[in-house]
Amino acid sequence: MSEPALYVHLLGEIKRRIRNAQLRAFSAANIELIRLYWDIGRLIEGKQQQEGWGAGVIPRLARDIRNELPEIKGFSERNIKLMVQFYREYPQLEFVPQAAASTLEGENGQPAVAQLPGTDGAIEMGQPLFARIPWAHHVLLMQRVKDRGLRQWYGAATLRNGWSRNVLQMQIESAAHARFGQTTNNFALRLPPPQSDLARQALKDPYLFDFLTLEEPFHERELETGLVRHLEKFLLELGAGFAFVGRQYRIEVAGEDFYIDLLFYHLKLRSYVVVELKRGEFKAEYAGKLNFYCNLVDDQLRHATDAPTIGLILCQSKNKVLAEYALRGIDKPIGVAEYELTRALPDSLRSSLPSIEEIEAELEQRNGTQDE
Repeated sequence: MSEPALYVHLLGEIKRRIRNAQLRAFSAANIELIRLYWDIGRLIEGKQQQEGWGAGVIPRLARDIRNELPEIKGFSERNIKLMVQFYREYPQLEFVPQAAASTLEGENGQPAVAQLPGTDGAIEMGQPLFARIPWAHHVLLMQRVKDRGLRQWYGAATLRNGWSRNVLQMQIESAAHARFGQTTNNFALRLPPPQSDLARQALKDPYLFDFLTLEEPFHERELETGLVRHLEKFLLELGAGFAFVGRQYRIEVAGEDFYIDLLFYHLKLRSYVVVELKRGEFKAEYAGKLNFYCNLVDDQLRHATDAPTIGLILCQSKNKVLAEYALRGIDKPIGVAEYELTRALPDSLRSSLPSIEEIEAELEQRNGTQDE
């Protein structure tokens, strides 16, 4: 290896070690902060229970801490109340020593995440992993996710995918836990474990494209153009690991040109993902066409170390039984999922809105009043 090449290699190694040290320092600081907040909540809750202190102790503590430790931030009355709530939510939590926490890491230094036995896609966090979640995320989870199992799912997904607080909030609002792993697919028949499970968990159903402004009727090319124009939001909705390769990706076979709607590479699955966009209902013939495209990608683009190419058909609606029959004889791993252009209103909100008939009656009544 030449001297310039040796230097480039040395520089890259030093940069990698600096970044890893920064990440470890940040993780250690966050663990200590979460441990501190939980412990303060425990102390206050204990005094309130044992000594009969009321809620008035919290504003007094906030005021005295501010006066005596003015350089210390994070101890407002609101935040101290949240610390007490934090302890009440997790009274049985026991923080392991920092040294033990640092050993529980997965590949590439990322936090290890275990699947909760006996459940379909739910994820269990060990205590060290729990402490890695930033405080702002914990507050959001306590306020927005009341079910303890779902809170674990979102917390572990935050660690695995590196979600910011805003992204976590968006995932909660769009009920991501109910959509991951729900595609109709043949992965179990066409992929070996654990690749089949990883592929199933990487895809959703339905996908929400409410960042688009399409109106019916629209063409599939308009949908494709809109998704590429909003590529960052599209990738966020697809989920972690998707890298965009191209739109209308051209592949030549026997003198003919074929064009793939959208081509991605999934960094965690280590495989190409071919996406076909369809307007309207799923049709059985879509599976055969996508199977053909997956064959082309496997033969012309797939590297020897890549996993088999995966196909994903996105349509506005599908009959699950029909889709299962269509995929049964297909030899490539393919999933079928729906997409929505507008997010459905929750039942509670929908029931509070007036119907068309009620609006018309109100308008008629107002017009009658004005005529008088």
